[in-house]
Amino acid sequence: MNWLEGEGFVWIKSAHVIFVIFWMAGLFMLPRYLAYHSEASAGSPESGTWKAREGRILRVILTPAMGLTWVFGLAMIAARPELLSSGGWLHVKLALVLLLSGFHGFLAAQVRRFRSDTGIRNTRIWRMLNEIPSFAVIAIVVLVVVKPF
Repeated sequence: MNWLEGEGFVWIKSAHVIFVIFWMAGLFMLPRYLAYHSEASAGSPESGTWKAREGRILRVILTPAMGLTWVFGLAMIAARPELLSSGGWLHVKLALVLLLSGFHGFLAAQVRRFRSDTGIRNTRIWRMLNEIPSFAVIAIVVLVVVKPF
């Protein structure tokens, strides 16, 4: 057994969980930022402040954390390919992670649109979209811990 399959695996798993936490924190924050931004008048100084905040959270936290979540998650599968046959729970988890990655892309597109003073300017919609990561993370944690199937 090599290091990656043994002691190294727990380090990879730890890194994966750490970056999942960072990614989820960003996915919880960015829709809220966009909700607040949608209340600001286009072209106003307040709107400019939100544009800067949204760009920073996307560039500094969200995108790197998502990338590293994927890198360490795939490294766990590479180290222990038998995980892929450990039950359907992992496949459902991966499907949810793909959906969250798509949601991440949607948010990044909205940040670009807000930068040009367009985008979804409805606070209520943003407050509802803000719940998507909550439901996904609940389902993912249950799948990983309980392994119901």
